[in-house]
Amino acid sequence: MKTFKLKSVLVVLFLAAAFVSCDNDDDDEVFEPIIKVAFATEVKGLDKGQVNQDVDIEVFFNVDNPCGKFDKFVETTIGTDKGFQIQTKYESEVCIEMVPEVQKAIYKFKSADKGTFNLKFKKSETEFITKTVIIE
Repeated sequence: MKTFKLKSVLVVLFLAAAFVSCDNDDDDEVFEPIIKVAFATEVKGLDKGQVNQDVDIEVFFNVDNPCGKFDKFVETTIGTDKGFQIQTKYESEVCIEMVPEVQKAIYKFKSADKGTFNLKFKKSETEFITKTVIIE
């Protein structure tokens, strides 16, 4: 009688483990965001600022499709010139909207020193758009 109960319990445990291990929840594929570079089309903002205060520079750019959103500014070089490029992130493969809109990102510039600063944003593979800011 004890062996029958033991065998029954073992069979129930085995069947429970089999059903749990066969749970098919791995079918949900997770879309990894796609990271791309976007080029600046226009740069606007104040020409003057104060020491240790933010100067907001508006950088306009296009994305490939409406799923593309601004991610961050990344340092880059063209030849010996240093500047920034726009990194975008595409969170989805399928977009409902058909036409992407021009997007805007704010670059916050702050300097602890007075002077004239040339901020460069990548316009193409070979060119920058330069925004000059004077810090007083």
